Parts: sequence; C-alpha cells; structure tokens
Amino acid sequence: MVAPHGFGYLGQALSAAELFAVLHERYRPGEDSLVVSPGHYIIAAYAAGAEVGLLDAAQLATYGFDDSALEAIGTERSPGVELTAGSLGTGLSGAVGLALADRFDGRDDAKVFAVVSDGELEEGQVWEAALFAAHHRLDSLVVLLDANDSQVDGPVSSITTLEPIADKWRSFGWAAFDVDGHDVSAIDEALTAALAAPSPVAVICRTSTTHGLACLPPDADGHFIKLPPELAAAAISELEARLA
Repeated sequence: MVAPHGFGYLGQALSAAELFAVLHERYRPGEDSLVVSPGHYIIAAYAAGAEVGLLDAAQLATYGFDDSALEAIGTERSPGVELTAGSLGTGLSGAVGLALADRFDGRDDAKVFAVVSDGELEEGQVWEAALFAAHHRLDSLVVLLDANDSQVDGPVSSITTLEPIADKWRSFGWAAFDVDGHDVSAIDEALTAALAAPSPVAVICRTSTTHGLACLPPDADGHFIKLPPELAAAAISELEARLA
C-alpha cells in the first residue's frame, strides 16, 4: 500500500499490526463500534479489514490515490470503521459519545474500541474524555493505545513526558494494562480482561515503528517512512520469506 507512493505511514502499520489483528478477532461490525483516533493509522485498519472481509482486498491497491475511498489519512467516509478523526486527540471524545449512545439505546452488549496513539496524550481533550468516561462508568469502552514513542517532531518522550502512562489512566478511574504490543497473546489476554472489567479500560501497547522489517535503515523516520523501489522490494522479499 505504501510502496507505490515511495513514502507513507508504514511505521504506524508496523507498530500497530498486532494490535489491529487481535482487535479484529473481537470487533463485531454492526454491533460494536471501532474508532481510529489518529487518522493516519487508518492504513492498518484497512489492511486488517481486508483480512476479515470488511473490505475487498483489491481495494488496497488504490490506497492513497486520487478519488480512492481508501484515503491515506482517514476521513468521515473511510470504510471499515465507525469513526476516524482528523484533528489528533479528538477520537476518544467520539468513542465516549458512541458508548453513551449505546447505553441510552439499551445496547448493553455493544462495545466501543478506540485506537489512540501516545502522542495524542499531549492533548488535553483526551483527558477530558477520560474523566467523563470514568465518571459515567462507561465499561463498554476499551482504548487500545499504541505507545510507539513516535510523532512528527521526534520521540514523544523527548517532547512531553507521559510516563507513567498506565498509572495516569488508573488515576482517572480507568483500569489499565501495560503489554508488549507485538505479543499477540499478551494483547489478547489484556483484551479478554478488558471486556470483563466494570470500568473503561486502557490497554497500553508498547511498540516500535520499525518492528518486523530488518531491512529498514536504522535512521528511518518512524512517523513517515521513505520507501524507494529498492527498499520496497527488499521489504516484500523479507516478508514473503517469513511466510514461506
């Protein structure tokens, strides 16, 4: 999806691949809601959606091109999700609204999954939404936080100190689990616990924007990776060899 353009949001796909894979084992389209707060993460939602039949896999070849339904940064018309946000930090507010609406409608079995990035935690609106969700005991709400320590200006940890992330969520009245975001079993176990919790839950997934591709140069910009043809070919060969 990224290779035809020579650059793009490959780092977000690499950091969140396992997160989206496990999530799509639990997400029930038409019953649950899926919110992708950082719009550029929509690439991972498209890829996972194609794997489970939410999208036609052939559509993936149109990603990021003019007039494609699969825009590089998600919009209100992006398929495969209920909501994706333009301005960073706003998706959790939308997820809270969906969870509250489910309660008003008596949809007690519905879940709302919100994918959030660690850089978004620098936005005050995230914490306002977190306070509201805890106050109203929105136990149908599960945040999956991709903590890849990457944002456009550099490492998140060098710009704003977020740690201890899990303790911050707990202090706001949430349950929180801190896991290896590339360990499918760990994410699955945390999600199982999250779905049974009597409060909103944050699953903090510790990840890397270069995970899974040894061919990427050590100085690859995780936020927006350049992928010239020779590097794209090396990446595809590496992935296909692993599947053989």
